[in-house]
Amino acid sequence: MSIESYAPPVNQLLTYGNCAEMDFDNWPDYLELGIAPKDIPDLIRMATDNELYRDDEDTLESWAPIHAWRALGQLRAEAAIEPLMGLFEKRESNYWEWIAEELPLVYSTIGPAAIPALAAYLADTSQAIFPRTTAVNCLEEIAIDYPEARDECVTILTRQLKSFAENGPEFNSFLMASLVDLKAVESAPLMERVFAADTVDRFLVGDWDDVQVELGLKSPEELPKKEFNRSFPGKGVSDPGFTGSSISQETKGFRSGKSESKQKSKKKMSKESRKKNHKKRK
Repeated sequence: MSIESYAPPVNQLLTYGNCAEMDFDNWPDYLELGIAPKDIPDLIRMATDNELYRDDEDTLESWAPIHAWRALGQLRAEAAIEPLMGLFEKRESNYWEWIAEELPLVYSTIGPAAIPALAAYLADTSQAIFPRTTAVNCLEEIAIDYPEARDECVTILTRQLKSFAENGPEFNSFLMASLVDLKAVESAPLMERVFAADTVDRFLVGDWDDVQVELGLKSPEELPKKEFNRSFPGKGVSDPGFTGSSISQETKGFRSGKSESKQKSKKKMSKESRKKNHKKRK
């Protein structure tokens, strides 16, 4: 897509600014720029425009897709539900952390209308683990922001966890992390089965005792004699490369200067998992 093809008011996003230098937790009100529902098609086009995804260039235009998907969230643009899922697969780009961290917030702003499409993506075994994990996080955020949708989201995540033998330990761990965040005590018997089958990555989620404590089923004092180290994702995992922010310092460009967010636990979990896989490939 040509940059010149974007008309006002959407073209303002091409020079709106470096997202890493802005307040990450408080997005600008893009509607103040005059952006309205009529602009949704152009915003979708911008958010998915591969010519704007420039890993090696730190130009203002390269931040436009992030501004565009935020604006789509603020417009509660249901038309963007399917197109934005195509971004889940941009794992190898420097945008990955922005996608993994912000799209769950975008989908939670769009609301429960996104649940069916996210559930379908989650169940699609042709997709890789990390794109599907983004769908997991989207469902979790929707469940948090819309309590009336919590049971439906828990049911979807639990249904996927029932395929623990096929999922693999890493994906089971991501599913379990969200279920624990949602205090899905109703899924505890299934989680226990996953641990009994040894199809969970304890490096990422701790052991069954840790999970029971996180779910409120046990207190640390009730556990057998061992130190309760809260080793659930992001709370006790050793990461020599983790600097206290949700950003990996090993990558330049879009990852630099970004602040922490409520997704940092799963982001750290994801980073640990990818680090392990990278070592295996060497």
